[in-house]
Amino acid sequence: MENPSRKPVDRTSARNVGEHPKGAKRFSLRNPAVRLSVYAVVLLLILGSCRERIERFFIYHPAREIFLTPGDRGVSFEDVRFKAPDGVKLHGWFVPARAGGTAAGRAPTLTWFHGNGGNLSHRVENITLLHQKVAANVFIFDYRGYGRSKGTPSEEGTYRDAEGAVRYLLSRKDVDGDRLVHFGRSLGASVALEEALRSPPAGIILESPFTSVGAMAKKLYLIPIGRVLKTKYDSLSKIKKIRLPLLVLHGDHDGIVPFSMGKALFEAANDPKGFYVIRGAGHNDTYAAGGEAYFQRLDSFIRKLFTTDGSAGG
Repeated sequence: MENPSRKPVDRTSARNVGEHPKGAKRFSLRNPAVRLSVYAVVLLLILGSCRERIERFFIYHPAREIFLTPGDRGVSFEDVRFKAPDGVKLHGWFVPARAGGTAAGRAPTLTWFHGNGGNLSHRVENITLLHQKVAANVFIFDYRGYGRSKGTPSEEGTYRDAEGAVRYLLSRKDVDGDRLVHFGRSLGASVALEEALRSPPAGIILESPFTSVGAMAKKLYLIPIGRVLKTKYDSLSKIKKIRLPLLVLHGDHDGIVPFSMGKALFEAANDPKGFYVIRGAGHNDTYAAGGEAYFQRLDSFIRKLFTTDGSAGG
C-alpha cells in the first residue's frame, strides 16, 4: 500500500506470493513468521469487537498536518470543503487545468483517490507535475481521518467519501460531469473502482493497485487470513464488473504491492484496456521514475477518451 514518505524501496520483496508449492516447509509452525501470523489470527478472533480498530492500525496511516500546498509551488488551486453522504466534513483541493492546455470545450477532470498514507500535502510535487504535463483539472481530497477531513477511516467510509467527492464535482459549474476520469493509486484504486460502479466516469486509471486486502495480508503473513478480516477492498471482483476504458500502470520494482497484482487486475478487466509498465519504479516513486513518458501516457489516455463531440472513446 502507498506510503508517501519516499523511503528506499526494498526491491527483494517484489515477488509473486502465490507460487509456493502446497506443503512447503515455509508454512511450518516452526517458522517464526508463520507462528506470528497464527497468533495474529487468534488475536483477531479473541478480541472480536476490537478487530476494526486493529485493522485500522495496520491499513490506514493518516497524517493530520498540511505542511505544503500547490500554492507553495506556484500552482493556482482552490481549497474546498464538502460533505460525504453521511455528513462527515471533508477537505480537498481543486486545481484547474492550465489555460490553453486543452482543446476546445471544458477540460476533463482527474479525480484522484490517493493511497493509505499521509495526506494531500504529501502529493504536492506530483500534483504540480500533473498540472504542468496533463491537460486536465485535478481534484484530490483526503479521506475521513486524513489531513483536515473529519472522522475515522474505514472501508465503507472511504467509499462514502468518494461518493461525496464526485457529488461535489458535479455541483460545480466549471466541471463537465461527462468528462470525469477517476485516478486511483494503491488503496485508492479500490476506492476508484467502487465509485466507478456506483457512478461511472468516462474512464478510469489504476496505478500500483492490489487485488484485495486479503491477498496483501497473505503476502505479508504467508498464510491466508483474509477470511477473518472485515476490510476487503476486493478490487479483483469489482474490476470484472467495470465496462469502461481502463489504464493500469505498475512499477516493475514495486516492493510493496507485487507487480503481479497489477497484471492480474488488468487480465481480469474487460476491454477496452491498456497496461503500462513504469520501468524502474517502486511503489512511491512512480511519477519520478516514470519521467516524461509516464505523464505522456496519462495525458494520451485522457485525451483519447474524448472525441470532438465530447463523447467517450476507446
